[in-house]
Amino acid sequence: MTNKSSCLVSAIVSVLLVQLLFSPSSSLQPLAFDDSSVYETFLQCLESYLSPNDQISNLVFTSTNSSYTSVLQAYKRNARFNSDLKPLIIVTPTSIPHVQYAVLCTRRIGYRLRIRSGGHDFEGLSYVSDSPFFLIDMSNLRSIEVNIETNSAWVQSGAILGEVYHAIWEKSKVHGFPAGVCPTVAVGGHFSGGGYGNMMRKFGLSVDHIVDAQIVDANGDLLDRKSMGEGLFWAIRGGGGASFGIVISYKIELVEVPETVTVFQVESNPDEGLADFVYRWQFVAPTTSNDLFMRLHFSHPVSIQALYLGKADDVVSLLSKDFPELGLKRQDCTEMSWIESVLWYASLNYRSSPKVLLDRKVVRSPNDTNSAKRKSDFVVNPVSREGLGDILKRVAGQLQFSMAFSPHGGEMSEIPASSSPFPHRAGNLYKIEYVGNWNEAGEKAERAVMTQLRRMYSFMAPLVSKNPRRAYVNYRDLDIGKMSHGKGYRSYEEGKVYGMKYFHGNFDRLVKVKTEVDPANFFRDEQSIPTLPMKL
Repeated sequence: MTNKSSCLVSAIVSVLLVQLLFSPSSSLQPLAFDDSSVYETFLQCLESYLSPNDQISNLVFTSTNSSYTSVLQAYKRNARFNSDLKPLIIVTPTSIPHVQYAVLCTRRIGYRLRIRSGGHDFEGLSYVSDSPFFLIDMSNLRSIEVNIETNSAWVQSGAILGEVYHAIWEKSKVHGFPAGVCPTVAVGGHFSGGGYGNMMRKFGLSVDHIVDAQIVDANGDLLDRKSMGEGLFWAIRGGGGASFGIVISYKIELVEVPETVTVFQVESNPDEGLADFVYRWQFVAPTTSNDLFMRLHFSHPVSIQALYLGKADDVVSLLSKDFPELGLKRQDCTEMSWIESVLWYASLNYRSSPKVLLDRKVVRSPNDTNSAKRKSDFVVNPVSREGLGDILKRVAGQLQFSMAFSPHGGEMSEIPASSSPFPHRAGNLYKIEYVGNWNEAGEKAERAVMTQLRRMYSFMAPLVSKNPRRAYVNYRDLDIGKMSHGKGYRSYEEGKVYGMKYFHGNFDRLVKVKTEVDPANFFRDEQSIPTLPMKL
């Protein structure tokens, strides 16, 4: 079915639902149920909308269902949350109307809702909660329609990035899309939070190339860009889509990539001045050719992993002038196609078939069954040699903790901070990702890694952005602030604490949009966008 046909069918469904649910005999006010009757009530609600061809046993799962655990675990990417409260009901829609029905029935009963696309939220907010909830798993909504003639594609939220890249590659060897390097990350969360990637210095973020979208709002209506309005369309391109509704799909603009790209990974010499080496990187990486992305991995040893949109001889020549301290040689570089670079960055055999990107089991991230924690910062002024030396001492010898520096500059500095909710544009030299991964179970192992991360984060405070200290929403971090359950996840003051860090000057605009499109705050979690305070 084409997207136009899908929109038409869902529009008809929306009209029928409105007639049913907003008739004089119906209301969206929550009904009072005890837990034992919730499932039956939800099931009855769904069945009243489903067609005879819909198999509800394939759409709805509870803990008594033999498939419940496998469905829940399939996209549960972080072992930190294995013991957390589990959803009472999991809905796995296979069509857009299923999403609409699930929203209306969940709201009718009065339960909270979590939306999971790929399960990579580092605080698990897409599939865990501190109070009873339902889960909508979007993994079945993963269609991708690529149109090379218009340089565009419609991509559903449940598609993973590997599938997106493969679909583009099937249609063209000289087109790509600027998004993340982990192929199992799903479109829904990645795009709605901004969409970092190794081509951002050339093309910007994923959200800078979104031209349309489909979203189901709190009323169960399916909206596209025209019907949702520019305010909501702006908000779901970097402001976290789950605060505003359930994003079904995005229409993206493809970018042209050269037939040959170059990758390299170079480790620094531990016997030479590492602090001087990293100090120099700070000045080169954000200012060199927009075709070059050099990510610095601050572990032991320090290394640089890079993508150059061009040939090896050209990048060797470029860096012999811009960054002679790197000592890059031709033999350090490997030329390949853009799709091969996707495999290379994912630590897959780049000479294997790109079809490996379609196998969600083969490309499951190394950390999918491990525990993980992330924090983030943005650097606006170069860190001194002394400061870098102190960082190196703290990171040296750590096996479960590291840092990664991703350079900005290039196109990232040309796009206005207000063009999307993602505000970290001109003036930012690079982003810091604090990486904590561990395999051991239990609180002791978790506490050890968390302590390392938090101590380093505290140490870095004088060296990074201030007033407020900035953070990247896709590296979700509840340490920087969260909503309290007792206040119904609607406190503007609590939301402002983390909201200003993630969105800075764009936060209040997001709050305004949230208040307009979801005044009852149906779509909420511990770090959602709050509504404006109610006037008494």
